[in-house]
Amino acid sequence: MIFQLKRMVRFEGARNIFGSLVVTTKTGIPVKIVFVRNRNKKSECLYLLSTDVSLSDTEIVRIYGNRWSIKCFFRPSKSFLKLGTEFQSHNYGAMVSHTTIVFTRYIILEWIRRNQNDQKTYGVLFLMFCDDIQDMELTSALQSLMALFVEHILTLSTDITSIIKCKISEWIASQAAFIRALFRDISWES
Repeated sequence: MIFQLKRMVRFEGARNIFGSLVVTTKTGIPVKIVFVRNRNKKSECLYLLSTDVSLSDTEIVRIYGNRWSIKCFFRPSKSFLKLGTEFQSHNYGAMVSHTTIVFTRYIILEWIRRNQNDQKTYGVLFLMFCDDIQDMELTSALQSLMALFVEHILTLSTDITSIIKCKISEWIASQAAFIRALFRDISWES
């Protein structure tokens, strides 16, 4: 049956979503089938099924992408961390407690994995540098940033500098009064 449906959709072009069809199941439920390029095997396509036929093709793909990350989380939770098999109870509080324990295990294992394998998570270095950085109010930060920007502008050629000054002045004039007040002391002269 799916091969008959595939004949109704064009599979040419560089698009990732080939198209969609609305069909009715044997039980009379209308469903939308979205044909999507398989990233891992370009010669194949994936079929996403939605019972909400009013959704656009891109919205169905986006929702499926969100659900996929959840699915990827629950599979190891069930397989390796024994979610659902280690403990059986009809008490709601006991089930919530067990799920919390399983997810805590997952968080600890993920934290260990990231500290050992992921070079982007040098947490100790981040915390060391955070101690050295002084907290600054937003107004002070904006004023400092603008002062550095103006200092850098003055090193550019005169014709570019005049255009940038004009655009910055227009932008400041279009802002709320409290932001205009922050930048009223800007000196364009070096």
